[in-house]
Amino acid sequence: MDTVNSEPKPLSQPRWMTILGWVLTILPTLMFVGGGAYAAFNPQMMQEGMKENGWPSDVAPYLIAAEIICGLIYIFPKTSILGAILLTGYLGGAIATHVRIHDPKGAIAVVFGIVVWLGIYLREPRLRKILFWR
Repeated sequence: MDTVNSEPKPLSQPRWMTILGWVLTILPTLMFVGGGAYAAFNPQMMQEGMKENGWPSDVAPYLIAAEIICGLIYIFPKTSILGAILLTGYLGGAIATHVRIHDPKGAIAVVFGIVVWLGIYLREPRLRKILFWR
């Protein structure tokens, strides 16, 4: 018995969990990457959004880059947990921005945060093994 070169056995899960997990992963990824790209190519909308939320317009490129990069890190399986953590931070900033200006749209960021973690939780059995109940 050769235990040195043996690969760990992959954890199995129901197919529906994997499919639903990927659907719930792709939806916020499209929102982050697509929304960031749209904002990058529509400077008028970007300027209005920054002004509306009380942000100086010169930070917009950094926020857009963070949005796109975090979304891309989240979609790839090897970096998806890091991406979920980064998106949680990004969404925390969005929530704080909306709370500061008394805008109820901050609830949308909360919902997206839940969808981000639900998607990765459903598609990643290794994450389920270490989270919540054991």
